[in-house]
Amino acid sequence: MKKIATLVLVSVLGGAITLGTYKTFLEKDEKIVYTEQETQPVFTPVNLKTTNTAMAAVEGIDFTNAAEKTLDAVVHVKNVTLGSSQPTLQDLFMGRVQQRPQLGTGSGVIISPDGYIVTNYHVIKGSQDLSVTLNDNKTYNAEIIGTDEKTDIALLKIESNESLPYTTFGNSDEAKIGEWVLAVGNPFNLTSTVTAGIISAKSRDLSGQSSQSFIQTDAAVNPGNSGGALVNTNGDLIGINTAITSQTGSYIGYSFAVPSNIARKVIEDIMEFGNVQNGILGVRGGSLNSAAAEKLGVVETEGFYIDEVEEDTGADKAGLKSGDIIKKIDNIEINKFSDLRGYLDTKRPNDVITVYYFRNGVQKETSVTLLKNNTLTVPILGILKNAKPKDLKKYNVKNGVKIVELKGIYYDYFSREGVEEGNIITAINNIKVNSVEDVQEIIKNRDKYEPISIELVNSKGKTNRYGLR
Repeated sequence: MKKIATLVLVSVLGGAITLGTYKTFLEKDEKIVYTEQETQPVFTPVNLKTTNTAMAAVEGIDFTNAAEKTLDAVVHVKNVTLGSSQPTLQDLFMGRVQQRPQLGTGSGVIISPDGYIVTNYHVIKGSQDLSVTLNDNKTYNAEIIGTDEKTDIALLKIESNESLPYTTFGNSDEAKIGEWVLAVGNPFNLTSTVTAGIISAKSRDLSGQSSQSFIQTDAAVNPGNSGGALVNTNGDLIGINTAITSQTGSYIGYSFAVPSNIARKVIEDIMEFGNVQNGILGVRGGSLNSAAAEKLGVVETEGFYIDEVEEDTGADKAGLKSGDIIKKIDNIEINKFSDLRGYLDTKRPNDVITVYYFRNGVQKETSVTLLKNNTLTVPILGILKNAKPKDLKKYNVKNGVKIVELKGIYYDYFSREGVEEGNIITAINNIKVNSVEDVQEIIKNRDKYEPISIELVNSKGKTNRYGLR
């Protein structure tokens, strides 16, 4: 009997505890959820003269035409690279580094019926095997025709027996802030994804070095969208989606695209010349703002302030001077350096542009012929420039490039060795150099662990050789 009574008591207590827990916690939670569902938000108008015009405008936009024109032209890019795997104890002991294939994915845009595809350089970087899958699930091997790391653009080619769907380039200079756009790509390894947003800003630089000029949008772009299309409501390609700004690596509000005018120019250069042809204005300086204007003693707070005009450049020959403020080039307003950089990235050597500028408060204009870049910054040396015939004659050499500014990680070493600005470099890694392009090509193609040997003629006419790591 005692055992039975004990069991009954335990059961009663257990039931009471269960019921109490339910009443205290579960039933309370249900009430909270119910209350939240019933609560209606309160909207406070910011303008008493509210209308439905804005909503009607949004509802009147039809994205279906642009999506239909773009979806089949956007492809899924798969890139197999070799990456280092986690070393075992035996690997560490033997000093081995094992590599294994790694798969990366992104997007691309078909720009011609015969299979040319534009994508981002970082999507296909280091590729050992590259394939492209179309929206109809057909897969093709892809060939890299050319790349430009600076603008993060690459050109691919696939071979097909049939004419392929493609999209046409629009004019990104005509794109306006607030304009609706679609981002089409393959985020998270999914296919054929379309998102919508507006252009939030133009000429956006994320590097802090005034080397970029992106279109900023709030269309959702995530990993895998890189290389995909940014199109307007007509379905015209106005950008190549490239980057997001995020602390998590995924979309949280803004994405960035290379403007179509820059991408198109890079692609045309690769197809015609095999590399990118950059037209150089020949000025150094920076963007104006209130602080800079006060420091420089100028009234203008927008524009590009010319601090220095490089010798023998288009700007020099056109009469631009230090202190001039560039406000406009052709029909493009120049409010900051990235405006200038972005527009010049669409130009080639020998292109003629009209520069509108202020000098001592007076507006002026001049025509400038852009020239080929004849300077190069090399971290281990400084700034190099194509040598003029008189420079070569002075040092009694037949070829070489001139050191115009000695700086970099080996500055102290070269200074101790008596190397000076004006000295002529005649060869790098035993290869004769005639231009900064030769120098750039040698450095680009060398193995990163390969030492660099420099042959240099100093002001005394003596030839010295230096080995650097």
